[in-house]
Amino acid sequence: MRAASVSDYRELARRRLPKIFFEYIDGGSYAEATLRRNVADLEAIALRQRVMKDMSKLDMAVTTLGQTLAMPVGLAPVGMAGMYARRGETQAAKAAAAAGLPFCLSAMGVCAAEEVAAAAGTPPWFQLYMLKDRGYMRELLARVKALGCPVLVFTVDLPTPGARYRDVRSGFTGSSGVSGALNTAWDGATHPAWLWDVWLNGRPHSLGSVASALQGGGRSVTDFLGWVARSFDRTVTWADMDWVRETWDGPIVIKGVLDPADAKDAVKAGAQGLVVSNHGGRQLDGVRSSISALPRIAQAVGSDLEVYMDGGVRSGLDVLKALALGAKACFIGRAWAYALGAGGEARVAKMLGTLRSELSVAMILTGCAKAADAGRELLDEDV
Repeated sequence: MRAASVSDYRELARRRLPKIFFEYIDGGSYAEATLRRNVADLEAIALRQRVMKDMSKLDMAVTTLGQTLAMPVGLAPVGMAGMYARRGETQAAKAAAAAGLPFCLSAMGVCAAEEVAAAAGTPPWFQLYMLKDRGYMRELLARVKALGCPVLVFTVDLPTPGARYRDVRSGFTGSSGVSGALNTAWDGATHPAWLWDVWLNGRPHSLGSVASALQGGGRSVTDFLGWVARSFDRTVTWADMDWVRETWDGPIVIKGVLDPADAKDAVKAGAQGLVVSNHGGRQLDGVRSSISALPRIAQAVGSDLEVYMDGGVRSGLDVLKALALGAKACFIGRAWAYALGAGGEARVAKMLGTLRSELSVAMILTGCAKAADAGRELLDEDV
């Protein structure tokens, strides 16, 4: 199958990956209403086509937090990417670096930040989850700071994990005993390309950045959900930003904001950016889509910090729609995870090229010569 769009990469990943890992990437929480809204609400937005505009000088670059992005796209943190392709985080980071885009490493990544930085030739942005063990968190922040990671992405919408029923049905969670082990083994054995690439040649399969913090001695990626439930701190408030600042003096981006009041609190707490996000529909099901929350939040914070968005972005057209509604850039998650699962770095690079081409066409046909200047005038809001 020749992939032409993100949906094609999704299908290739579905074929190549064991079911437990594909469903983990693809699924959302509970009935997946928010997961569907993220995509549907973006699709429903109409762009305003313009003609007879001089589009000979197209500028897709944007500058944010001291970094110039070749286009207004970044790779969002995606957990366990090292189980989708051999040392997957390193492959995705290399593709992002080659495209001139930031890669944010998930704290739940298989590869540690040091390995990703060495492979890509540049330190990644780093995602922080607040753990109860503050001593370990202080050590982790010191590690990534010393490595030169330029931005800390503080994810705040996971004080407890949402129930993801697909993971239960696939056996990713709740599978135990001989029957569960046999089903998982068969799932892997019937996907020989993945078995060779990842299971046999992609080790170690521990969670690189937080492996030493896993309680009870568990180091396998399949142990991490239970560890999350035990170790993530439900007592975190905006006051804890002061604690983070004790160790981290670089830019902080708050990820997981859907409400303007929380966005204003992020400004007061001294954040330099925020990501309008519902965790890809993987946390509280039934909340609004990221794109529908974006305009109110952008209006609430104005120019006080940088506003980004993730959730449902599947094309360059979606990127332009988000820019028009107030985002400085979009972070893609499933899009790059599908491409990685479909065929590693080369597929991620090709997918990013497709997004760039789609964004270029959308800008030309809406009369938007400069991505940094995109506004609501690009939308046909009478439709």
